[in-house]
Amino acid sequence: MNGYQLTFYTEQNRKHGHQTVCEWLLHEVRQLGIGGATVINCAEGIGHAGSHHAAHMLRLDDQPVQIILAVTEKEAGRLLDLVRAENVHVFYMRFPIEFGVIGDDVPHKPSKHFSLFGRSTG
Repeated sequence: MNGYQLTFYTEQNRKHGHQTVCEWLLHEVRQLGIGGATVINCAEGIGHAGSHHAAHMLRLDDQPVQIILAVTEKEAGRLLDLVRAENVHVFYMRFPIEFGVIGDDVPHKPSKHFSLFGRSTG
């Protein structure tokens, strides 16, 4: 399938309304029915305005974050239109890509969650 890789760059503490930009984007991705997104927390970076952003041991709020999606042309257009309409301050890149899934479907296994005390909760 052909489409786009959309990558949004923001900081852990950047807000849109009462949510972080990352939380808001993930919520909107789900609402639009887009299949998935990957969030990567980065050690440090230099923003588009030239300022240095980094995760510090006692303060992670300035930590750079990437939200990466593989989307169709239509999905990319709808998401970018929504971000523009909401006037969200976020840097993005859009690359043309080919994407798909290789291999047979694997039966869904319920995820297991473990507590700090080693007991399974799932």
